[in-house]
Amino acid sequence: MSLTPRQEKILFAIIEEYAELATPVGSVTLAKLFQVSSATIRSEMARLEEAGYIAQPYTSAGRVPTDAGYRYYVNRLSEQSASEPSYQHISTEKADRPALRGNRVLELRISSQARADYAIRGAVDSLVELTGNLGLATIGDQLYISGISRLFTQPEFLDVERVRGVAKLLDNLEPWLREAAPGQPLSIFIGQENPIGKTSQVSLIISRFRSPYSDRSYIGVLGPTRQDYAKVMSLVRFAGQSLEDTLSTNR
Repeated sequence: MSLTPRQEKILFAIIEEYAELATPVGSVTLAKLFQVSSATIRSEMARLEEAGYIAQPYTSAGRVPTDAGYRYYVNRLSEQSASEPSYQHISTEKADRPALRGNRVLELRISSQARADYAIRGAVDSLVELTGNLGLATIGDQLYISGISRLFTQPEFLDVERVRGVAKLLDNLEPWLREAAPGQPLSIFIGQENPIGKTSQVSLIISRFRSPYSDRSYIGVLGPTRQDYAKVMSLVRFAGQSLEDTLSTNR
């Protein structure tokens, strides 16, 4: 199903509001945002639900994005600038400021280290602080992980079964990366797209970068499907680029 411009904006507003508030988004909130009637919003939400982009978690609740909705959103982020108003309802200033601050933090933590392992650890720890997700990096057989406790403070992980799903994914992460070897500068695996831990409802956002120490070097984050994809994708991409530059210079 192709979306009309208004349906696309409503979908993206639901995704962004849900990322910020962690509660289903109702028609009243969206009606105020778009300055149309609640009936108009409900009609458009019904079409988005029929197409599989949003779902109603329980009767009388608002709507939450599905994996398909997130995939549509991420694909559009990859196609266009994250600050372009055609698909993001927040202001350019609000969108850009956290990303720019995060990039400065990453650049400082990475470039100030003379040792490769310190630079990698600094990058991983910074991603944890900036995103609230679990941070990870791997160079060859060396795996760096930080932020497990931060990840499990997210409201999604009050469910024990979801915690078990994440644990399963982490147990198999390194061999999966060796086997799959994501070849794109930035790869995003959303929910059931993850080849392991399909039921854990998490997203893996990971960047491959060139390293003099290994031809399989990655850095990224693992977090709930509910997150600020524009911000996180930008930070992970920048972390990979910065590590590539720093490790090549400091060798």
